[in-house]
Amino acid sequence: MPHSDMPKNAANYAALTPVSFIHRAAMTFPKKTAVIYGDLHRSWAETYARCRQMASALTQSGLKKGDVVGVIAANTPEIYEAHFGVPMAGMVLNTLNCRLDAKTISYILEHSTTRLLFVDREFSSVVKKAVAELENPPILIDIIDPLGPEGAPLGTQDYEEFIAAGDPNFAYQPPNDEWDPISVNYTSGTTGHPKGVVYHYRGAYLNALGNIVDWNMPAHPKYLWTLPMFHCNGWCFPWTVAAKAGTNICMRKVTADNIYKAIANDGADHLCGAPIVLSFMINATDDEKRPFKHLVKVMTAAAPPPAKVLQAMKEEGFDVTHAYGLTETYGPCISCAWDSDWNDLPIGKQANLKSRQGVPYVVQEDATVMDPKTMQPVPWDGETMGEVMMRGNITMKGYLKNEAATAEAFADGWFHSGDLGVVQSDGYIQLRDRAKDIIISGGENISSIEVEGVIFGHPSVAAVAVVARPDDKWGETPCAFVELKPDMTATEDEIIAYCREHLAGFKRPKSVFFRELPKTSTGKIQKVDLRNLAKTL
Repeated sequence: MPHSDMPKNAANYAALTPVSFIHRAAMTFPKKTAVIYGDLHRSWAETYARCRQMASALTQSGLKKGDVVGVIAANTPEIYEAHFGVPMAGMVLNTLNCRLDAKTISYILEHSTTRLLFVDREFSSVVKKAVAELENPPILIDIIDPLGPEGAPLGTQDYEEFIAAGDPNFAYQPPNDEWDPISVNYTSGTTGHPKGVVYHYRGAYLNALGNIVDWNMPAHPKYLWTLPMFHCNGWCFPWTVAAKAGTNICMRKVTADNIYKAIANDGADHLCGAPIVLSFMINATDDEKRPFKHLVKVMTAAAPPPAKVLQAMKEEGFDVTHAYGLTETYGPCISCAWDSDWNDLPIGKQANLKSRQGVPYVVQEDATVMDPKTMQPVPWDGETMGEVMMRGNITMKGYLKNEAATAEAFADGWFHSGDLGVVQSDGYIQLRDRAKDIIISGGENISSIEVEGVIFGHPSVAAVAVVARPDDKWGETPCAFVELKPDMTATEDEIIAYCREHLAGFKRPKSVFFRELPKTSTGKIQKVDLRNLAKTL
């Protein structure tokens, strides 16, 4: 039968949206606990009603479909509710990194044209500086968290007052097109301003389900929020947990003590995070640890975790899955799918296998390593390096207001990650280096060029190169190599103090070394030599 004789209709087609997951959770399991935060427990019916109230209140505030709504918050119930309330209103969610400096926050708010901003009062000081620079500042709504620092009020209303004006039965509409934007997430580039990565409903829906399939998540998981929800929309797990009608255990501050308490007291059985979270857990003191009898599944991504860390996690009773992705791929899009045949291997060998990045998510069309010049796949020899590339439904729409960067990223029909890797003989991808010199510290991307630009502003500095230095706690940290001007002096403490005035805390170098920088015949600094040197210092 010709295709034209079978058109889409309301009975056989609906635009994919992850908002449908919370509707099902509330209808099917209304009394099950959706959110735990300290002594606060809310059911799925209550959470669903609050999200609809938010959507209603946003609509009543004068905002319209397509407007951007920002959130600067810790992992509290409010930012979770925003992942449903904002798209229910047909608006675009912008979860900002709460660790950023005022200048960067100001740029993001302006570039994204954020109309309304929910602000946790812990961050009111930096946000006040950020909005002071804007000609058209957003409406500010305060999040008052009794478990957080006091902070000065910024808005005319607080969060609870704002959503109380909304209708808990608000009749939200699904998107007209699943290609519509659901969120924008800002990621640091290698140069210039951060780029706004635009997600669509289709990708958010599919990757939320991809998390379930590739992690083999059971019904009603108890998910501990150690991963920031501002980062790639929490790798799409706000929507994943709703799809499984699980429990979101919110955590304001990630510490070993808090993690073990949540596992022992609240029954947390799933959590995600950068390798630093694993380090917190394996290096916990006897006073911080709590006994627990259930299996806790951990998904980690960012700088590849050392095999010894993965081995230690297994010995402590945690089941670790290693994943890989970027902001541009909705978080994880590749995971180290475990082969049961490996269960009988020595634990050290298992850890080495698990430290690889792996194979494409089931919802990602393809991921491979290719020669970026010929666009041919590299051989599966574990030696030939190429660029990691991917394509499919969990790849971003593009970079907001940046056609050139979008075109470059999607050249030849593939998303170019900028990461270098190899393919092992079994088809598993393994990273080797970062072509763009991005440093991933504690799960946060840091542009080496940005840090270099700040250090170069010091009057004693003639030249500087910043590279990643391995770190047991953070995975890696910025390490600065500085060449001083003739007859000028500076100390490590002085350079770090100078950076403190210009950079967010996680971007500052943790170590500074003074020496003549290795250069090519054309004067280009040879960073590969410095990366190798940093590993030995």
